[in-house]
Amino acid sequence: MHSELKHITAVAPFLGSFYVVLFLLNAVMAYYLWHYRHKTAAAIFWMLIGGVYICVLSPLALSGHASMVPSMPEFIRNAADRALQGTMGAVVYSSASFLGLTFLYLGRRFFVKWWVAWSGLNLALLALGLSMTNQNFYSIAAKPDNVPIVGLVFLLGFFTWLGTAKAVENDDRAERGLPPTEKDDDEKVLVWPDLVYTELICMIVLTAVLLVWGIGLKAPLEEPASRVKTPNPSKAPWYFLGLQEMLVYYDPWMAGVVLPSVVVLGLMAIPYLDFNPRGNGYYTISQRQFSYLTFQFGFLVLWVTLIVLGTFLRGPNWNIFGPYEYWDPHKVEALNNVNLSQMFWENLLHRPLPKAPTGASGGAMALVILEREWLGIALTLGYLVLLPPIMATTVFRRFFVKMGFIRFMLMSNLMLMMMSLPIKMVLRWTFNLKYIIAIPEFFLNL
Repeated sequence: MHSELKHITAVAPFLGSFYVVLFLLNAVMAYYLWHYRHKTAAAIFWMLIGGVYICVLSPLALSGHASMVPSMPEFIRNAADRALQGTMGAVVYSSASFLGLTFLYLGRRFFVKWWVAWSGLNLALLALGLSMTNQNFYSIAAKPDNVPIVGLVFLLGFFTWLGTAKAVENDDRAERGLPPTEKDDDEKVLVWPDLVYTELICMIVLTAVLLVWGIGLKAPLEEPASRVKTPNPSKAPWYFLGLQEMLVYYDPWMAGVVLPSVVVLGLMAIPYLDFNPRGNGYYTISQRQFSYLTFQFGFLVLWVTLIVLGTFLRGPNWNIFGPYEYWDPHKVEALNNVNLSQMFWENLLHRPLPKAPTGASGGAMALVILEREWLGIALTLGYLVLLPPIMATTVFRRFFVKMGFIRFMLMSNLMLMMMSLPIKMVLRWTFNLKYIIAIPEFFLNL
């Protein structure tokens, strides 16, 4: 309790300044609405919101008294921790991310409205400020390594909203028979001086920001590396945390080599697979729904959410902790993960796994492996070989007709490889399934 009170006192000046910044943001928005958009009522509303920040929250935070500094209500903190703890926490987090993004997509015409987006930004920043009074949350979010990631999350949200807003506007214009907004402003500009001047200004501003950042935030340097003492948790750089999270569900060669290679090859293949002539050079969703949904699912759900999960929720011993939970290094969750072959032979047939006798030849060992792993091999081949023809004759028939056999088979297999990650995650969560095919004799596990 004493350390928590001490933490609130220490973080109070930062929170006071933080709420001042929120006031300035809303004041700028109110001025813009009043002066440029002539929306007096909206300007007054957001000025009142800014007044709450500057007149209520900031003085209470600057008081430094633990009982007065605004903080996230305890019942919300407890509910978040209970929902996001342990293996079920990964289920809740991933499911909520997918359902949330689906909800945003279906209601995109509502969520791209400026006042909805600005309200969401205010609520997100307010929740961040209220959560900073929690010592456990602050130790993770304000860690020098993680500060840029917090900023990147907000930037990602902004640019996703901006692209969606432009796409919705173009879709509405298309329904009225109008060209996209990009066609109304297609005046060409010269590289010199227009582009070069813009790049120079951006370079100067970015250099100034990095200088202030470097002075105000300590570099995240740790003690010299030692073989007898490794960090717990030992995490890769943030841009590799998605791959590190995939290691929970796949063998290292699969998560670290095969799947990243498939991603790179898939991105290279997009120009050769794309048969839709519409939507080139301007924002749109309705004209390229399949491409849009595939990219957003692969990037936001299967990549960004894994990075956020690995950064803010994965703690010591690679356990999942709630956002306000103490990262206890002594916490250990015993997981009894089993292979599909074990489930089949030991749990279903109550027989030991087939095993090659000592000194068996390579052919005899291969036959034993086929006998032991036949179910996993059959399911994998059925997934990659039988599903594409079924897709070509059912829901993706139009794609098959326009793309042809080779391009469609390439696209369908890339999609199935992408979908293998959430399928494997669900199998691990529900059945504690480790590998569908387990051939440790040749370091081949799927």
